[in-house]
Amino acid sequence: MKFFPFASIGLKTQDLKWKGGTTRTQIGSHNTFREYVTIHSATGDGEVTTVGSHNHILAYSHIAHNVTLGSHIIMSNVATLAGHITVEDHAIIGGLAAVHQFCRIGRMAIIGGCSKVTQDIPPYMLADGNPAKVRMTNKTGLERNGVSEEAQAALKQAYKILFREGLTTPNALTKIEAELPPCPN
Repeated sequence: MKFFPFASIGLKTQDLKWKGGTTRTQIGSHNTFREYVTIHSATGDGEVTTVGSHNHILAYSHIAHNVTLGSHIIMSNVATLAGHITVEDHAIIGGLAAVHQFCRIGRMAIIGGCSKVTQDIPPYMLADGNPAKVRMTNKTGLERNGVSEEAQAALKQAYKILFREGLTTPNALTKIEAELPPCPN
């Protein structure tokens, strides 16, 4: 674990709903917390803010109360997570990006710098903008994480069906299940 100057880890939440009680911040191993990183404890009695392992949290980043951060995540400078967010493994959050409370950032997703995220970002996708929109699959992240070419092709097809064909989400999912080969991704 590496802590750089002025990091503030596990202190009382800023959430005004906090009424007292015992809250925790649980942190895995092999994490780096750069200068001025802030991580707040959970809000309700018995609740936990969780940070997995092998994460790289860069300067001035903020992880609010009740966040669940997976492992192998990079948060670039001034990336900000509001309360009750889940970030899955191998995600990357660009500098100055802000994620609204109760959002989920999927596995191997990447959020472009200066993005405003107001809804869930699906796994394996690249999202960018203000507000952020899913733009394409995270090809570089998929390659870096050893995802097979066959799985990448299936994910690209799933992206096109889900985000480009104008279908409702249930209809798009039905079409994906019917037309694409099964793969764990």
